Amino acid sequence: MISVVIPIHNEEPAILPLYDRLTAVMEGMRKPYEIIFVDDASIDRSFELLANLVETDNRLKVIRLRRNFGQTPALAAGFDEAQGEVIVSLDGDLQHAPEDIPGLLAKIDEGYDIASGWRKNRIDNAVTRKIPSRIANWLMAKASGVKLHDFGTTFKAYRAEVLKDVNLYGELHRFIPALASFYGARIAEVPIRNTPRVSGASHYGLGRTFRVLFDIITIKFMLNYMTRPMHFFGKLGLVGTFLGGLIMLYIFLYKITGHEIAIQHGPLMIAGALLLLAGLMMFSTGLLGELLIRTYFESQGRRIYAVREVRTRRDSPQVSEGPR
Repeated sequence: MISVVIPIHNEEPAILPLYDRLTAVMEGMRKPYEIIFVDDASIDRSFELLANLVETDNRLKVIRLRRNFGQTPALAAGFDEAQGEVIVSLDGDLQHAPEDIPGLLAKIDEGYDIASGWRKNRIDNAVTRKIPSRIANWLMAKASGVKLHDFGTTFKAYRAEVLKDVNLYGELHRFIPALASFYGARIAEVPIRNTPRVSGASHYGLGRTFRVLFDIITIKFMLNYMTRPMHFFGKLGLVGTFLGGLIMLYIFLYKITGHEIAIQHGPLMIAGALLLLAGLMMFSTGLLGELLIRTYFESQGRRIYAVREVRTRRDSPQVSEGPR
């Protein structure tokens, strides 16, 4: 079964046209499906319209959140509720064409774990959307090692077992392919259409630039050092301890030769002491990180790897459930 997850927030004008187009596409594919709308505390008539649609379609489910949590929590709520073997996510403002869903699913049928949409010909404003997006996507690709042109789009198809390996926090929904790659997910990119909004204004702008930057740093750390934080903090600690120790050794030798260091090298002595202390703090942070990461995995019963399949004597693949 295919599950379609759509987070919405104040998208009243787009809901009915989206539902009509989406159901037409899914009916045409002749596969069992369900549609899950997640209302992220809309203040317009979005939920009212969805509640009416639920009464006429038993393949439709609506989740209403208590408050406006944001797109990532809304997606996570939809993913947790989805029952399909393949999950498709898209925005509710009709900037994603439902008619592109078969193209994403075709990549899943080819054996990929994630089919990610690529807005190859974007129609957004060049200054506020296109240029910042290109810079952000380039940084994301470099930080994660996943070669995608468009991390920001919500329009993606996933194998359900891949999403079980990924825990979403903050605004990390755009990094699901990068997070899934940690467990060996195979990722393909599919060009999709990018159409104008039906009405209203975008919920995104230049204001999210810093949030994206912080997310990139977070993802870089998680992918490279999540299970070995000492390798990150230890390097910084080693550099700080070495430089601080070198400075303090120089000042000590300078002092025992009869020179006055407080007047001539007071600032240098302070810098050396700070570097030495900072280095020791980094080492301590790394050690605490090592203990915390072990506590996390052990208390949650999670493994740091995912098994794609196990072949038995009969040579029949057995699909693993992945980390728990």
